[in-house]
Amino acid sequence: MRREPKGKVWLEAYGCSASMADSEMIAGLLKSAGYEIAQSKKEGTLNLIVTCSVKDTTEHKMVHRIKQLSKSGKPLVVAGCLPKADRALVESLNSDASLMGPHSLDRSAEVVASTLSGNRLVALSDSKTDKVNIPRVRINPAVSIVEIASGCLSECTFCQTKMAKGVLRSYRPGDIVRQVRQDVADGCREVWLTSTDSGCYGRDMASDLVELLQACCEVDGDFKMRVGMLNPQYMPGMIARMVDVYDKNDKLFKFVHMPVQSGSEPILRKMKRGHTARVFADAVHAFREKMPDFTVSTDIIVGFPGETEDDFQQTLDLLKETEPDVVNISRYSARPGTEATRWKGRVRTDVAKERSRRATALVRRIAKKRNSAWQGWEGEVIVNEVVKVSQGRNYAYKPVVLEEPAELGARIRVRVHDFSSFSLKARAILQSSK
Repeated sequence: MRREPKGKVWLEAYGCSASMADSEMIAGLLKSAGYEIAQSKKEGTLNLIVTCSVKDTTEHKMVHRIKQLSKSGKPLVVAGCLPKADRALVESLNSDASLMGPHSLDRSAEVVASTLSGNRLVALSDSKTDKVNIPRVRINPAVSIVEIASGCLSECTFCQTKMAKGVLRSYRPGDIVRQVRQDVADGCREVWLTSTDSGCYGRDMASDLVELLQACCEVDGDFKMRVGMLNPQYMPGMIARMVDVYDKNDKLFKFVHMPVQSGSEPILRKMKRGHTARVFADAVHAFREKMPDFTVSTDIIVGFPGETEDDFQQTLDLLKETEPDVVNISRYSARPGTEATRWKGRVRTDVAKERSRRATALVRRIAKKRNSAWQGWEGEVIVNEVVKVSQGRNYAYKPVVLEEPAELGARIRVRVHDFSSFSLKARAILQSSK
């Protein structure tokens, strides 16, 4: 006998890959509990938004969306980092909304049921449940997002994330491997290993990221893994082993996201980043000495309190030396509750904007130069996005825009015929079966 759905939940998610994974798990848990995931806002009987609070521009977007969803008159659940980091702000926007933190996903069905019945529920306390091997509804059926840990060991003076995510809690390697194996069996061709800081994985359980990668690479199947958000401070103790595992395993995209934030030592100390600019540069050089086409993604904050023109120039110099393929540039924004919020010496807005423009221009030149090296390249890509155009990723995780339509998850042999600062453009040579 078919069970009637308890209600339809419209779910929106914003922020990092970990937030996307949280939304997939919330959807999976709700579906397992008898709810339907609405395909449009109009058909939903309850709105649920998974929020991010990493930057003020992101927060402004969250505020706007919460206000819009509140106007619908439908019950609302605000989940993710924002209610955990700034509960008062969320409650000022909608005092009737239920709240759920990033570590209370196991209460998803309970929170939704209570909210639909007209009873507001606040579930912000951290659960002891690890966020692996939980039912999920994937945003992209070709991509598996696997959280390997929650929280971090850093004390960055600008970051609000730790207020929401807490201290490091690494998930057991066996559980992570089991999740990867199941997702690959379900047809995922791309696996994202993600956490607040992948670099410190295992430091609370006598292990480390390299050991986890080695274990995951032993999973059978046709897939590749992407490692995200690895802070440079942990590189010196494992860089040789890290390079070795990348070099010897085709199941790892030759890619790493390693946020440096600044090239100035005084600024890095004020940020309490725990690493120097040289540590970042040495790690980049180590990867590329062995794998010259290794893709490096990093983050830069311009206009941090006290940043001088010389500090900024050192950041530009570091970018010129290391030539990262992808750079996420943010102008500093004070986040409530963080140490840097209380400091004086703010950089004027017009100065920060001008520095951001200069950094962006340099980054685009570097990206175009790096991408130019792929002109004429022939090889396989995995199609991981099909919207207006089909896009795949090659072994170095370079985005490759295809001229021809392609099936999600397909492996296609292509030849690159053009490039820009943002992507490679290619034509299919031979498409293999999915």
